[in-house]
Amino acid sequence: HLVQSGGGLVQPGGSLRLSCTADELVLNYYAIGWFRQGPGKAREGVACINSGRDASTRYADSVKGRFTISRDGDKNTVYLQINNPKPEETGRYFCARPTIRNRPCVLGANGYNFWGQGTQVTASS
Repeated sequence: HLVQSGGGLVQPGGSLRLSCTADELVLNYYAIGWFRQGPGKAREGVACINSGRDASTRYADSVKGRFTISRDGDKNTVYLQINNPKPEETGRYFCARPTIRNRPCVLGANGYNFWGQGTQVTASS
């Protein structure tokens, strides 16, 4: 299970943090990705973090320098810090993990089989 929290309304220039809490030990074995689905748009990858000691990250070019993905192993939680969001980044944000252990994280949604419930982020003044 992946349980999300956070989200809401954020003004341009503001900040927001999303959380994705997994079952124990999941982060040791599975990458976690964050995805966004805007109104009438396909789901697109925003950021991802690899499993275990690697914990390397990848970002969509559009969010580099503004979004940060991180994790807390003790809390089994992955975070997405959103800074200075753009109005076009409004949408429902999902975290997800693949089925395959230690699969390197990718920003494509294919291969992610377990999804959180999603949380709405609205970037608007």
